[in-house]
Amino acid sequence: MTMPELSPDDVAQGQLDAYNRRDIDAFMSYWADDAQVFEFPDKLLASGAAQIRERHVARFTEANLQGKLLSRMAMGSCVIDREQVTRTFPEGTGQLEVIAIYDIGEGKIRKAWFMMGAKTLDTPTK
Repeated sequence: MTMPELSPDDVAQGQLDAYNRRDIDAFMSYWADDAQVFEFPDKLLASGAAQIRERHVARFTEANLQGKLLSRMAMGSCVIDREQVTRTFPEGTGQLEVIAIYDIGEGKIRKAWFMMGAKTLDTPTK
């Protein structure tokens, strides 16, 4: 029995859920072996599953890592997410808004483009 192919929306949500669990193996299961990740519009950040995994292994050690979906649009093979991402930056903890554009085919992310908004650092408690 073959499993039905995931919809592009299901793939985008599955990888976000795995990201929030910091489960690298589940996260990578949503990426094609030859996937590419870009800083929007065309700066290549990672090419292939090994480089994408490497970029996320360190990030997944951040205890506060969380991507909160603010909105999603999907049409055909394209899914566009607007997220608020909480991270630990070199200068401290905080958030940034991210637009993620995913090109999805055969149940996997083939290409992704990320547009980063400004960082907002948390105010230190005294």
